[in-house]
Amino acid sequence: MVKPVKLKDIVWEMESQIDDSYSFFNKTTGDIVFITSEELRAAEGEDNDDSPQWMQENSRVAIDILENDGNYIELPTKFDIHEYGIMEDFCFSMKDERIQNSLLRAIGSKGAFQRFKDQIINLGIRDQWFSYRDERYKQIAKEWCRDNDIELIE
Repeated sequence: MVKPVKLKDIVWEMESQIDDSYSFFNKTTGDIVFITSEELRAAEGEDNDDSPQWMQENSRVAIDILENDGNYIELPTKFDIHEYGIMEDFCFSMKDERIQNSLLRAIGSKGAFQRFKDQIINLGIRDQWFSYRDERYKQIAKEWCRDNDIELIE
């Protein structure tokens, strides 16, 4: 039986992603685990003996993921989330054409994320952005739960 999961836990993990890392939901325990690529490599037998104690513990979790992969489901990654697309959708959601155009220009070339951040602050819509982004993350998490037959606790 698949354990239920809290929406806020999934969203937090999705927001906390870093490069070369993975978050998995354990269907049997209901836990969400965070593992780096390095820890997965160590679990596959690459130089685990001389790693620090904390990493060896994480490697045991990684070994469990590899050996019992049917118990784990990877959470949506940053590639599934498409932060740029969320920013673009936010731009188009702006009713004020001046704000919309300013934001679209900000994301139109290199450095889009920083320019977007600067613009939402300059335009005084930072809180609107984070509310919009939070709702989109929740929507992605809900779809992920539905797609994986996981009961969601709101």
